[in-house]
Amino acid sequence: PGAADCALLPPLNSMKAALFREFQGQLTVETVPDPVPTPTGVIIRVEATGVCRSDWHGWMGHDPEIHLPHVPGHEFAGVIEEIGDRVINWKSGDRVTAPFVCGCGTCRFCEAGDQQVCPHQFQPGFTAWGSFARFVMLEHAEENLVRLPQDLDFTAAASLGCRLATSYRAVAHQARIRPGDWLAVHGCGGVGLSAIMIASALGARSIAVDIDPAKLSRARQLGALETVDASCEDVCPAIIALTGGGAHSSIDALGSSITATNSINCLRPRGRHVQVGLMTGEDSRSTVPFDRIVSRELELYGSHGMQAHCYHELFALIAQGSLDPAQLVSRTTSLEEALPALTAESSFGETGIIVIDRIA
Repeated sequence: PGAADCALLPPLNSMKAALFREFQGQLTVETVPDPVPTPTGVIIRVEATGVCRSDWHGWMGHDPEIHLPHVPGHEFAGVIEEIGDRVINWKSGDRVTAPFVCGCGTCRFCEAGDQQVCPHQFQPGFTAWGSFARFVMLEHAEENLVRLPQDLDFTAAASLGCRLATSYRAVAHQARIRPGDWLAVHGCGGVGLSAIMIASALGARSIAVDIDPAKLSRARQLGALETVDASCEDVCPAIIALTGGGAHSSIDALGSSITATNSINCLRPRGRHVQVGLMTGEDSRSTVPFDRIVSRELELYGSHGMQAHCYHELFALIAQGSLDPAQLVSRTTSLEEALPALTAESSFGETGIIVIDRIA
């Protein structure tokens, strides 16, 4: 190319990324330096990345771990481009994803298999630059990388890093759902719909709760046996009537005082409430109905992502045809076209997941 053409080309070792320089400020696609792997890290070429409500929380300034300027994005699938000097079990060209909570691998929680609560956790899109970029660097690769099945495409796999995996742990490990149990799911966004799909795959009976008829309709399509329209129905009496005494387990997949309280109050004696939706602002100090918790011996759990070593359980459900992550994807888009969705909470009213599959 001539001199004029060269002036239009990006510099070598640079990539496209969506970046913001102040909380709630403008998000723009810019050219930034390529990441460099740490000795225990890898560089992943992002092939698809989901647009998650947690990214919006980060852009709003709700996460103290974020330092500006910042590239968001934490729900990705791609191909390893480069490995660090101390990475042994992975190589360039491997198809991978990773949990949004990555453990350090050496603390007592990681050694116990509980990387999702590692006090030194690495979170792409929060503690470090994320996946709304051509490349993302993942630290502690040996501990946190997940190998993708060859027949699982990147767009569908983009839901695994956060919403589907988070919901799986919440339903299977925290709520301990068994075949025939009733599970109430409050909020039918990406996490809620994932929980309904997983409950159905595990043989449970689910009740979807939302204020949006379109989301309730989608929840039925994905396996919900019953729905409750929270805009016009008294949620807890409705669930108690539908289940003959209350849900065995209930998940707040939205994160508000109202949905958390309803989730607790709709349970039968000795039921389990699981809090998955992020609580921010005044909601983070919500009033809890302790009288009901004590008198009914209810159990309350938080649920924060899922460990890399548990992904084989998800893959088993996918392989046997009980679970199809592609059903969660409502539409795909380019990085540039996704910018409005990244900064508008209303975008998460869609009945499914938005996936960025065109970055370069």
